[in-house]
Amino acid sequence: MAIDFLKYQAQTSPHPLAMKVSHAKGSYIYDEDNKAYLDFVAGVSACTLGHSHPKVVTAIKNQLDQYMHVMVYGEYIQEPAVELAKLLAKNLPNSLEKTYLTNSGTEAIEGALKLAKRATGRSQIISAKNAYHGNTMGAMSVMGFEERKRAFRPLIPNVDFITFNNEDELINITKKTACVILETIQGGAGFIEPKNHYLEKVRKRCDKVGALLILDEIQPGIGRTGKLFGFEHYNCVPDILVTGKGLGGGMPIGAFTASSKLMDLLKDNPKLGHITTFGGHPVIAAAALATLKEVTKSDLMARTLVKEQLIREHLVHPLILQIRGKGLMLAAITPSAEITNQLILGCQEEGLILFWLLFEPKAIRITPPLTISNEEIIKGCQIILSVLDKIQDNHSQSNH
Repeated sequence: MAIDFLKYQAQTSPHPLAMKVSHAKGSYIYDEDNKAYLDFVAGVSACTLGHSHPKVVTAIKNQLDQYMHVMVYGEYIQEPAVELAKLLAKNLPNSLEKTYLTNSGTEAIEGALKLAKRATGRSQIISAKNAYHGNTMGAMSVMGFEERKRAFRPLIPNVDFITFNNEDELINITKKTACVILETIQGGAGFIEPKNHYLEKVRKRCDKVGALLILDEIQPGIGRTGKLFGFEHYNCVPDILVTGKGLGGGMPIGAFTASSKLMDLLKDNPKLGHITTFGGHPVIAAAALATLKEVTKSDLMARTLVKEQLIREHLVHPLILQIRGKGLMLAAITPSAEITNQLILGCQEEGLILFWLLFEPKAIRITPPLTISNEEIIKGCQIILSVLDKIQDNHSQSNH
């Protein structure tokens, strides 16, 4: 199987982890030898309720019995998609009332950028350095990491970059700016939180010059930071909200949400301003609806902040310099990329799944399912500490 995996399936890196998955349940993934791996990554923040959550599985099975794909997006009334959009609106500020469902986060970013250009008639887009918003051409154009973009140029023109948390650069947002797009908490850059009311100040500047503010909540959204959306911590409501990953509860989804006034621009002048065949797919919308109901009706969000403190209390080690992030969107920073690599690979051998971040080589991703238990958190932290002890011992021996 490994040979076929490498031969027939396109790869994204020279050295994939290549673990053959047998099944997954709760906080664990099992390989073909039935070895259990405690999952501290949750499919890169996607499996909000862990693996094979009974409510999500039931919703999927029930919908399969009714119908699957029947018509391109937006033509027929399909209950799961309508109910999902309605529940999102119920849990969002009044100005965020209409949702367009897509197949992925990056596709939702494309739709949001198009909507901003359509609404303002302007072309300049401002993004942040070290930003990551997805990998299609529009989303890549607003990625703030040249090394990953160079091979694919030319991309969308008239994109400029500011430094996240640098207020002095907000003057670069002008009456030529269609939109500013920011991650509420920068993901690939190392889980960087906004500081000193930064997002409020961006919001004010956008209002002053008539630019729209797009907040990318693909990672922080759906309860991961202790509130349903990360922006709720920072007193800043976007004009367009983008979500994905955790909304699907393990199924592929993206969405962008705005006011009716904005969103209605996509249906005329031109008609079909943004279209998709499979967006709002009933089976996926049913899974997302079950996920969103569980997150909003349970105490999972409140417990997320307790679990964050538990991780911070237990992950104390000379080789952990700091832990960044909020809730269960955390990144432990080690002294070097080498130590980070050794830790991630060493923990996999010991039955714990960790992962890297895109642009910060010293960071270790800790984004477990929101359903992870306190006991599982402590168990995972103990594995991390024991592997770090080994790394430390090896380093001190090699230095003598």
